[in-house]
This record gives sequence, structure tokens and C-alpha cells, in this order.
Amino acid sequence: MPGPARSPRRRLTRPREQVLAAAMATIAAAGLDRLTMAGLGREVGMSSGHILYYFGTKDELLLQTLQWSEEQLGAERRAALARRVPARERMDALVGLYLPDGHRDPRWTLWLEVWNRSQSADDAARERQLDLELAWHRDLVALLVEGVSRGEFRPVDAERLATRTRALLDGFGTHLVVGLPGTDRGQVLAHVREFLDESLAVPGSRPPAAPER
Repeated sequence: MPGPARSPRRRLTRPREQVLAAAMATIAAAGLDRLTMAGLGREVGMSSGHILYYFGTKDELLLQTLQWSEEQLGAERRAALARRVPARERMDALVGLYLPDGHRDPRWTLWLEVWNRSQSADDAARERQLDLELAWHRDLVALLVEGVSRGEFRPVDAERLATRTRALLDGFGTHLVVGLPGTDRGQVLAHVREFLDESLAVPGSRPPAAPER
């Protein structure tokens, strides 16, 4: 008995990008457990061997998918930081982009999986992961320095506060993406906002109103 009809293989103009986009879409729709080389091949009309030609291993596919996802989000982050609004408003926008939308957020789900696999990764792969972290860190430091220079924030050690802020966001972000009972995005945003108010408010000034969510 003949099997089901197969979609004809097609030449892709940008095979790597299409595989990465398909991988992210699969994670968003069905979770990491459903992400397989064979499944991706069916999505983009390639053999699993052809996908392995581009990526070599599933670990490399996941890391490149995370890098691709961060490139997309990085463009959105840079646009938010370039807006001509107060530094604190841009800080709130950065925090909103950093945190997951909620339970099983696909970007954060992928991030946690890549970091878990990094325990056995080589130094080169770990450096690539660090680069993703440092992109956020540099933007956060630059925003803090700008806010201080304009008198919108009180004087702070920007590097130190950026490190503490990212640690806070990583902790709360993990709680959100794993669906820790009693934790929701609104509560997390309120906690982070309170921390930033306490850390950055100029003495005698009134903290800005919370942004609409």
C-alpha cells in the first residue's frame, strides 16, 4: 500500500533562516518536546539529513534558534530604547521585553533549554551564549548612565545595578515561564518597578506612574 503523499522537496532561498523560524514556531505551538529534525524537515520541505548539514547537532540548532530569536527581539529593543521619551519610560519598556509573557513563553522556554544543555557545551558555544546576555547588559548599562547624566536617575554604579537588575529579572522570569503558582506577570512587573524606584529615584522626586499593561 502506498504511503501518504509527500510534499515535493523545494530549494529554499534562505534555508537556515527558514529552519530557525520553523523551529521557533514549533516551540511556540507545541513545545520543545515536539521539536525534531524530522518534523522540521516536513515543515520546510527538507530532509532531516539536510538540516543536519546546516546545524550538525540538535544542540547547535537550538543555540542558533535562540540567537535568531534574540536578533529579532534585539531590533525591537533598540527601537524602544531610541524613542525620545524619559529614560525611566524606556527602562520599563526594556523590562517588559526582557520578561516572558507568561507560562511556557517560547523564547524563555528555549533559553532555559539552551542554558541547561550548556553544562556540557564547549567554550565556544558558552561564549556565544554569553554574548546574548551581554547585549542586554550593555543596553541596560547605557540607559542607566544616560538617566544619571540627565538627572533623571540618582547617581548609581551602572554596571553593578545592571547586574543586580538582570539577576532579578532572570529569577522572576524563570518563575513566570515555569508557571510557579501564585506568580503572574503583573505581580512581577510591580516587584521590578518597586526595586527600580528604590534604586533610581532622585531624592525628593515623585516616582513615575506605573505604565499601562
